[in-house]
Amino acid sequence: MKKSAVGLFLLFLLTGLVSCAHKNPLVEIVTAKGRITVELYIDKAPVTAGRFLELARKGIYDGGSFYRTVNGANDTNPVLIKVIQGGISTKKDVPELSPIRHETTEETGVKHVTGTISMARNKPGSARSEFFICLRGEPELDFGGLRNPDGQGFAAFGKVVDGMSTVLKIYQSTARGQRLDPLIPIEKMSVK
Repeated sequence: MKKSAVGLFLLFLLTGLVSCAHKNPLVEIVTAKGRITVELYIDKAPVTAGRFLELARKGIYDGGSFYRTVNGANDTNPVLIKVIQGGISTKKDVPELSPIRHETTEETGVKHVTGTISMARNKPGSARSEFFICLRGEPELDFGGLRNPDGQGFAAFGKVVDGMSTVLKIYQSTARGQRLDPLIPIEKMSVK
């Protein structure tokens, strides 16, 4: 009886360790408007999630900001979206970062749904550090979507698991055109 109890305990312990080993990392983004916790899909989008995780661990995003909000009233693109954008482009000392390979939603299976965090870019393969969070489902940002003429979409790499109320507060903040005024500081990012 004791051996089977010990065996069950060891099996339970090992199962717990295996499931912990596959858990996706969480990053908490502390802003002046509140906290946002995102789960990074490192298993599905290793390049993009890996870059975000690396920059968060190194404190590169600390002192950055949320600086852009896109909505129907301020968007000139006929394919309307609702997102907030942040990163390090507003910092005084921006480190030189190489661009990363573009991971399409077709490749990763990570779609732009409510709360998705995704990497901003110009052309495919130009993303470095800037990111955005979706306020609603945005299929036009997926591979084959019409938001960008190249049809490659954006590289989604995780999802907000706590703090969508903070995302909404940032989205509803005062803006001049798409630029938030004042900017919403990213005080700190912590990997959990």
